[in-house]
Amino acid sequence: MNKVVEFLNANPVQYLATVGRDGKAKCRPFMFAGELDGKLWFCTNSQKDVYKDLQANPYTEISVSSPEYAWVRLHGKAVFENNMAAKEMSISNPIVKGQYGEATNPIFEVFYLEDAHGAIADFSGNPPYEF
Repeated sequence: MNKVVEFLNANPVQYLATVGRDGKAKCRPFMFAGELDGKLWFCTNSQKDVYKDLQANPYTEISVSSPEYAWVRLHGKAVFENNMAAKEMSISNPIVKGQYGEATNPIFEVFYLEDAHGAIADFSGNPPYEF
């Protein structure tokens, strides 16, 4: 999992895909909050469509590519948890802090990916690194 965390940290804007409540695919830019207790954490707020979409169907995929044309595809189930340590980790990002102010903001939500799995690949012809 260290290789995945390193890749996500090095490429800070990922794209998170969901199935919208209208049944159609949705994809939006997202940021990795960090790894805590072996879990990959992300954040959003309870007023956004992405939160509502993930409540209706928690299965998601995240993808990001590097400037060197490598990429990661990461799948899992979004599990929302009122985890103050994860919220504090997330709010340490100045962009997140600018949006929510404090980890105790009542609309601020964090989630981790349960059963996170996927692959890191590139155009080298080598087999992907699967996790």
